[in-house]
Amino acid sequence: MVSKNIKFRKFKDKAFHILIFMITSIGIIALIVLFYNIFSQGFPWLSKTFLTGMPSMFPKKTGVYPGLLGSLYLIVLTMLIAIPVGLGCAIYLEEYAKDNKLTRFIKINISNLAGTPSIVYGLLGLAIFVKALGFNRSILAGALTMSLVILPIIIVSAQEALKTVSQTVRHGSYAMGATKWQTIRKIVVPCALPGIMTGVILSISRAMGETAPIVMVGAFTFVSAVPSGIMDGFTAIPIQIYDWIGRPQEDFHNIAAAGIIVLLSVLLTTNGIAIIIRNKFQKSYD
Repeated sequence: MVSKNIKFRKFKDKAFHILIFMITSIGIIALIVLFYNIFSQGFPWLSKTFLTGMPSMFPKKTGVYPGLLGSLYLIVLTMLIAIPVGLGCAIYLEEYAKDNKLTRFIKINISNLAGTPSIVYGLLGLAIFVKALGFNRSILAGALTMSLVILPIIIVSAQEALKTVSQTVRHGSYAMGATKWQTIRKIVVPCALPGIMTGVILSISRAMGETAPIVMVGAFTFVSAVPSGIMDGFTAIPIQIYDWIGRPQEDFHNIAAAGIIVLLSVLLTTNGIAIIIRNKFQKSYD
C-alpha cells in the first residue's frame, strides 16, 4: 500500500513537471515566432537615415529620431525622480515608521497601487501636471506621470530588499558605534542594493513600453523638431510605433517593426546597465 502511494506521488510529480514544461515551451515558441516576424520585417528598414531622420509621410524618408530622443529624455528624467523618492519612502517605512495600523494601511495601498492600470495615472497626470501646475505637453509632465506609474514597483521591491538584510548586520554596526542613519546608508542599503536594482530594472521595462500615460498627458504622434529641454513637447517610440501600425501602407507596418527593434535595443541597453550596477554591488553579508 505504501509503495503504491509513493509511485502515485512520483507519477503526479512527473506529470506536473511535464505540464509546466509544456506551458513554458508554448510561451517560448510564441516569443521566438514573434521575434522572428519582427526582425524579418523590420531589420531591412534599419539604417542611419531611419535612426537619425525625422518622421515623414513617405516610408523611405521617415525616421525615429524624435521618438528615440524623447524616450531617452523621458526614461532618464523618470529615473531621476522615481528612484530617490521610492527608495526614501521604502527606507522610511521599513526603518523609521512605527508598526501600527496607519503604517500597515499605507503599505497595503502601495502594494495595491502597483497593480493599478496605467491609464489611471495618465488621467491623474493630466489633471495635476498638465492643467493644475501648467506644465502643458512637456517632457517634465510625462516624466512626473511616468514616475507615478513605477513608484509603487520601486517602493515594494525596495521594501522587500531591505527586509532581507539580517538584523545581526544592523546590531553589529550599532555595536561599532554607528548611528542609525550611518548603518542604513553604509550597511543596510548596500546589502539590499541588488534587490533594489531588480525592482529598478522591472520599472524601467514598464516605463519604456507604456503608452497610455504619455498619451493622456499629450505626447504627440508627429513632431517636426527634437526637444531641446524638459519643457518642450515630445513624442516617444511607442507612440510612433502605434502611429505607424495604424497607417494603411504595408511599408509603415514594416517600419513599425523596425521601431520595435530600436525600442528593444534601448530597453536591453538600459537594463544591461542596471544589471551591471546590481552585480557590482552584489556582496554577501553572513
